Amino acid sequence: MGPVTASAVPSASVASARRIAGLALPALVVLAAEPLYVLVDTAVVGHLGRVPLAAVAVGGTVLTLIAWLGSVLAYGTTGRSARRFGAGDRAAAVAEGVQSSWLALAGGLTVALGMQVLAGPLARALAGSTGEVADAAAQWLRVAALGAPGLLLAAAGNGWLRGVQDTRRPLWYVLGPNLLSALLCPLLVYPVGMGLVGSAVANVVAQTLCGGLFVAALVAERVSLRPRPQVIRHQLAVSRDLLIRGVAFQASFLSATAVAARFGAAAVGAHQIVVQLWFFTVLLLDALAIAAQALVGAALGAGDAAGARALARRIALLGGVCGLVFAALVAVGANLVPALFSSDPQVREQAAAIWPWFVLIQPLGGVVFALDGVLIGAGDVRYLRNLAVTAGLGGFLPAIWLTYAFDLGLGGIWAGLTLSVVIRLVALALRLRSGRWVVAGVG
Repeated sequence: MGPVTASAVPSASVASARRIAGLALPALVVLAAEPLYVLVDTAVVGHLGRVPLAAVAVGGTVLTLIAWLGSVLAYGTTGRSARRFGAGDRAAAVAEGVQSSWLALAGGLTVALGMQVLAGPLARALAGSTGEVADAAAQWLRVAALGAPGLLLAAAGNGWLRGVQDTRRPLWYVLGPNLLSALLCPLLVYPVGMGLVGSAVANVVAQTLCGGLFVAALVAERVSLRPRPQVIRHQLAVSRDLLIRGVAFQASFLSATAVAARFGAAAVGAHQIVVQLWFFTVLLLDALAIAAQALVGAALGAGDAAGARALARRIALLGGVCGLVFAALVAVGANLVPALFSSDPQVREQAAAIWPWFVLIQPLGGVVFALDGVLIGAGDVRYLRNLAVTAGLGGFLPAIWLTYAFDLGLGGIWAGLTLSVVIRLVALALRLRSGRWVVAGVG
């Protein structure tokens, strides 16, 4: 497919709820594919015994971090690609994907080779021992890390394809290899007799095939595949800001878990249940944010500043509506959901204490995550970086440690999380109103 004209690019004025859903729903399946595969992998390995299961848990933690780095790369690519697509230059939009793919390949090879040396020390650090769990985790990680180039190439591919408003091909490129791997995993682990290593091999097959499909899509566009260091440097700058933003969030949640653990096993168990449910709703809302990235970037690239503003308001409204729906579902499940995760009455009692905060945070988070997507699409990532650090260091972390100092329990931790979301909501609303994020043109 050759370059398209600006008039052929969907602008914000025609970005109806149906159009937004058409981008968001396939993106949701892509986002959910990896966590679902991990669940299948865990279930298969779990029948090998306690040590292999613990090994996958330890090794999988490292692999999850690599996947998170991939999502940072994808988000950074989407906004830049979408602007060029909105300006009517599909070739330039795809060229952003070429450069992010070079970046992904370099990063993936570095991880794959580095893990051959670092897998042992990392596994021992995470497992807290030099025993059989650490040894098994290191063995699994050395093999699974060979899929890192494919994993990061797939992330780069997702980024540029979202930028050109195509979320359907990524759906099949990700879903197909993951389904194949889900079938391959039990075969390699049991009938073939590879055991724990079979799980890692299935993972590598899926990631490599997935990355290959995205590279094939890139080659089919018939653009120059030559690396351009200047563009790569710009992409690294965007990824750096998104990475710092993510680190601020991770530090806050790690601190929250550390403080919850000091309130006892029941408290940290309840906290873990509700945090994982919160992460699940965030995953669902991220699909809306991805649609926002693609549509806002394209609108600004086409010079449609007024349309970008209208789209931002529409996305924020949809985020709020989704958040209200989630809040209603969470409220209805107040007694049922915690019982699905634990039969311990103390854990359920602790979960009940923080459940109102969990309900309250849904509509607030719905708007926040939607506006995050708007500003990422607009390339306003430095503001998002600074806001994340401010909300974490100025809201969440102080509240967490005050909770510990004054023995406020889990309610204090979740009040701190809600405070950080409110800080972000107010700051994002002010940024949206100021219009300083609206920079039309390719940039």
